Amino acid sequence: MKDTEQIERAAIEAQASSECGESSILTVDELASLLRINRDTAYKALAAGQIPGGRKIRGVYRINREAVLEWLNGNQRRSERQ
Repeated sequence: MKDTEQIERAAIEAQASSECGESSILTVDELASLLRINRDTAYKALAAGQIPGGRKIRGVYRINREAVLEWLNGNQRRSERQ
């Protein structure tokens, strides 16, 4: 089995086994909604490496929800200290 097929299968299994009905893998549209930004802005930020947890699989971004939430919490703590 090819690496990309294994990654895709793992992503599908993660979605199927997620708790609370929330997937651990986000699409770009879901990411944009979560961050309350435009879809194009999300694509540009992912391409520039400004948002963690993003992987492009066969031309389609998949984003780790936990990595994004940890990143947001880290940014929030820094801004609270300033």
